[in-house]
Amino acid sequence: MNKFKKSKKFIYIISPNTIKKDSFYKDLELIFKTRKVSYFQLRLKKEKESRHIYIGKKIKKLCKKFNVKLLINDNPILSKKIGADGCHLGQNDMNIHEARKILKNKIIGLTCHNSKSLILKAINDKVDYIALGAFFSTKTKKVKYRANIKILRYAKNITNIPIVAIGGIKLSNYKKLLLNKANFLAISSYIWNNKKLKPGEAIKKL
Repeated sequence: MNKFKKSKKFIYIISPNTIKKDSFYKDLELIFKTRKVSYFQLRLKKEKESRHIYIGKKIKKLCKKFNVKLLINDNPILSKKIGADGCHLGQNDMNIHEARKILKNKIIGLTCHNSKSLILKAINDKVDYIALGAFFSTKTKKVKYRANIKILRYAKNITNIPIVAIGGIKLSNYKKLLLNKANFLAISSYIWNNKKLKPGEAIKKL
């Protein structure tokens, strides 16, 4: 049974790249209070492990309070230490079989970019969800791969594994992905780097 359950709550939030201020946790609580979020991915690329664990455990308490699943980016070992609900892996991270030995029956999701062969391999490896993207231009990280509606439809036609769309998703473009049956939308910049709206306000618009 897939632990990564499909839900009417389609929002999958990715954290900012750095978390320095305590105001972040207040913003996160306001976001979770909207009851619109299913998953939260902690994606800190440059933190020391001890700090990563401290932040992760703090976020875990909020996730538990609002019934949001916590996923850790890139690192199954860190995910286990934090006691998260699972891990999101990129193509250059630990392979699925090794990650599964560490995380057992926890959630493991995998980035498959815009590749049919990677989607097929992910299905064969029994991942819990497949992430496709970037669908739109994004400032969160450099875009090496651009995905389109065609690859989303391809994935939906060949598997029941939930599909997470990622990359530059915001108020003006998110509906197109939902109409083409993306199960979840991974959103980051629109929430954390929005020049017009505070994080809590941005989420309410979706």
